[in-house]
Amino acid sequence: MHGENQIKKIVILGGGSAGWMTAAMLSKTFPSDFCEITLVESEEIGTVAVGEATIPQIIQFNQVLGIDENEFIQATNATFKLGIDFVNWGQIGDSYIHPFGSPGTAIGPLPFYHYWLKLHKLGLAGDLNQYSIEALAAREGRFMRPANIPNSPLGKIAYAFHFDATLYAKFLRDYALKKGVTRIEGKVDSVSTQLNSGCINELCVHDGKRIEGDLFIDCSGFKGLLINKVMQAEYTDWSKWLPCDSAVVAPCKIVDEISSHTRSTAHSSGWQWRIPLQNRIGNGCVFSSQFMDKAQAKEQLVSTMEAEPEAEPRYLSWKSGIRRTPWVKNCVAIGLSAGFVEPLESTGLHTIQNAISKLIVMFPTKEFNQTDIDAYNKVSTTEFERIRDFIILHYKMTNRDDSDFWNYCRTMQIPDTLKEKIELYKTNGRFWRQDSELFGEHSWNAVFNGQGFQPEQPHPLADIFSQEKLVDEMQHIKMVLDNAVTRIPKHIDYINKFCKV
Repeated sequence: MHGENQIKKIVILGGGSAGWMTAAMLSKTFPSDFCEITLVESEEIGTVAVGEATIPQIIQFNQVLGIDENEFIQATNATFKLGIDFVNWGQIGDSYIHPFGSPGTAIGPLPFYHYWLKLHKLGLAGDLNQYSIEALAAREGRFMRPANIPNSPLGKIAYAFHFDATLYAKFLRDYALKKGVTRIEGKVDSVSTQLNSGCINELCVHDGKRIEGDLFIDCSGFKGLLINKVMQAEYTDWSKWLPCDSAVVAPCKIVDEISSHTRSTAHSSGWQWRIPLQNRIGNGCVFSSQFMDKAQAKEQLVSTMEAEPEAEPRYLSWKSGIRRTPWVKNCVAIGLSAGFVEPLESTGLHTIQNAISKLIVMFPTKEFNQTDIDAYNKVSTTEFERIRDFIILHYKMTNRDDSDFWNYCRTMQIPDTLKEKIELYKTNGRFWRQDSELFGEHSWNAVFNGQGFQPEQPHPLADIFSQEKLVDEMQHIKMVLDNAVTRIPKHIDYINKFCKV
């Protein structure tokens, strides 16, 4: 029986990845008789969608929905992803992989990295990527899902996907509609609010239809039609730390291999992505409009793609930052309307997934308890800030001095939270994971080390074991990994066998 304070009508404004991920998960979570879910979108407006790279948490999202992974892969032209290859970031000519999964294996009380660091400083251990099954497989264009083999690195392969974001939204739309979500086509003309509380009452669409609701979820993208224009939630601008604010994107035919990783290649005023799908390569040149104009960016993109563009390059622009209060009264912003940190580490869909999860945990009644709202906003801000710091690290931790852009990034002031992490790491590689932040120790180690920044000395507890024992352990780990990677099939062969479109 419905309580009088129970949310009975949820209205989602906007489709795309944010809207349909939200609709899909809420329709899966709530019984059909619990509340009505309506999504309003306009085909005319469209969405911001390019080839999308993800991180492993998307697997859990799909699993909760009960989605068959091979079916999802085929529906979205997806491929598999083991990490990101960063080229020219520390300095021109550098290349390192930030892999999913932790390197090495347990040796003692410390993470593997600390023992590796001790030997590496003595010239007794190879590059860190040589001790990661994901990095080794990515370098050779190999992939397989984890196998049921005890005590084998083949049983612990961490992965995510590359896929067509537009097709993913359509896939989830079909899912949500089957679960009872109502879709209304139309552009919103006006929004009415309650005089006393300021809560949103209803949306009025172009054909005169009025859509009432108790809880409104704003998935309208950068415009923030509800959270910004109605609720007037302020936006915190992070451009001084994340100067890349634009991209030019275009697909092309597959000429090189369908790699099992994303490639991020730094250029004079930003970076360029290569995302392999089954049917094409997604390419994008991310740049700072302060240091590069659109024509230069287009030339940078087209001249370095492996084939001619299959469509006219199109431009995107944004301002990195967050809403100070992504939840105001009965309006919750999810996706680009809540905030955006540039796509360098493929966190876009994760921030959507995370917001949906927090909303379910803090799901309100019609009373909209302010303490709950404040807690949601505080956690959201902290999580976004931790992701922001990790992205800034890539720009700050560089030795490049070949352009005004890189000189700016290398010398810019950074947030105190990032400064503290760098200082803590600088002495002997200590890392303290705080507030359930997304990126853990192995990710920070990958970027620090990959871009040429190592602790001054190893952790003192790395001396628990003799040098000889550590050398033996390291050689054994490398031998096991080198043998294991030969058993992993080529990425394209794996796709052709299990999930070819």
